Amino acid sequence: MVQALYKNGKISRKGPVVLVIMDGVGFGAYQEGDAVADSKTMMLKQLLKTAPWTKLKAHGTAVGLPSDEDMGNSEVGHNAMGCGRVFSQGAKLVNNSIETRAMFEGAVWEKLVNNVINTNGTLHFIGLLSDGNVHSHINNLKSMVIEAKKEKVKKVRVHALLDGRDVGELSALEYFDPFSEFLASLSDDSFDAKIASGGGRMVITMDRYNADWEMVRRGWQTHVLGEGREFSNPHEAIETLRKETSAIDQDLPPFVISENGVPVGPIVDGDSVILFNFRGDRALEITKAFEAETLDEFDRVRHPKVEYAGMMEYDGDMHVPKQYLVTPPSIDRTLAEYLCASNVRQYSISETQKYGHVTYFFNGNRTGKFDEKLETYVEVPSDNVPFEQRPWMKCADITDNVIKAVKSGKYDFIKLNYPNGDMVGHTGNYQAVVCSMEAMDLQIARLKSVVEQYGGILILTADHGNADDMYEHDKKGNVKRKEDGSPKSKTAHSLNPVPFIIVDPNYNGEYSTTLREGLGISSIPATCMQLLGFEPPEDYDQSIIELI
Repeated sequence: MVQALYKNGKISRKGPVVLVIMDGVGFGAYQEGDAVADSKTMMLKQLLKTAPWTKLKAHGTAVGLPSDEDMGNSEVGHNAMGCGRVFSQGAKLVNNSIETRAMFEGAVWEKLVNNVINTNGTLHFIGLLSDGNVHSHINNLKSMVIEAKKEKVKKVRVHALLDGRDVGELSALEYFDPFSEFLASLSDDSFDAKIASGGGRMVITMDRYNADWEMVRRGWQTHVLGEGREFSNPHEAIETLRKETSAIDQDLPPFVISENGVPVGPIVDGDSVILFNFRGDRALEITKAFEAETLDEFDRVRHPKVEYAGMMEYDGDMHVPKQYLVTPPSIDRTLAEYLCASNVRQYSISETQKYGHVTYFFNGNRTGKFDEKLETYVEVPSDNVPFEQRPWMKCADITDNVIKAVKSGKYDFIKLNYPNGDMVGHTGNYQAVVCSMEAMDLQIARLKSVVEQYGGILILTADHGNADDMYEHDKKGNVKRKEDGSPKSKTAHSLNPVPFIIVDPNYNGEYSTTLREGLGISSIPATCMQLLGFEPPEDYDQSIIELI
């Protein structure tokens, strides 16, 4: 339990502090491909001319990732915005665990390896095959396969999901072909390693927030049952399905690898299974499918008795999965917990796609509320359609609810997430992203008007960049182009800084309007505390404002 915060005696407002997280909205490094700058976002552009603002770091070491070459993401971004400090995150923890061999000397790894040695079974790996380092990294998988051979595992099968979201939209063969060669180079009379199945990450296996369990059913059918369209190798599967569907990697249909008409890697009794993704949100549902005794969401057909483990513990409160290879960061003393201890009434809202980010991730990977009486959570159901088809998503519905919350006078602190810039940005559809930005901007204008009317403070920021960098660029900054001359779409997050804007109509000189520079998004919690009239904890990262 944390102690109540001390009052700073400086700032007091009649209305609430409203924190708007514009998911995936940054300051682009290139003019061409910056859909944020290219959009008619009249409200945002006006605020950048009239309100105090600064740029914040939202990637790499500023959010606990191994290096500044690593893109930020919504999970680590909301962790940082919620806890006010930088914790080493999944990618860094996994790297350290492999480098120090702590993973391979751990009880869970030994248990899964010994299981397949004793049963003469197969060690299966399921996860995203890329070096995006947001959900997984191919080098971690390679290290585990090499170690499995050293420890006398006889058979390994990889169920590889195509990325095309955190890496190039048509980059799958850049990973699948060398990885297939890597497995072949390890295979000999005593060790048999192959890719067994695959499919696009937005089609199978990696659903989140219970939005579309049909994705998980398709993944189960593909990975576990070994049922689906069969190909002799992954290269053939990817090339054929691309030609037939014109889909980018993340949307490619599932496939099964077979030899002589027999799938090479269904999951059966006695096997061991490792989900090698380290990020939690898209790992929970497939984990439930493996671990639950009974499952209502879909018919598993058969539920093999296996030793299952995740790369990390994906939900620390629910203790999911039961077994995991690397201990996740222990995030404590979050903004929400301190505000509850200080009797601050809070309201958190987004649509399904980002609801868990303003609750679970913002609260330090914690399920549930700190105080039922002081916290209100609202989830607006997302449309179950491709995001480029409805790029406005649910930003108007979210705004409707927030306006009601502001007018009610029941809340002191309101936080919301507009998913548009991130979710639509991942589609690579430039026109849709521009539409999504303009739709969001209209809602920000509505929200600003009401916050001003009711004497509150509006904060606009983001968790990472995406919509600001929609085209692939070479090292010289030139746009890469397809054969027809059109730009190559980029579907991954950017390394760009994000905005932090304060709209405070009742400002009375309590703090400097020249905001601090060079900080990261982990400085947002201390700033929110100060604007709410409190002194932040001494070990929180420095506030973006300086009290006078």
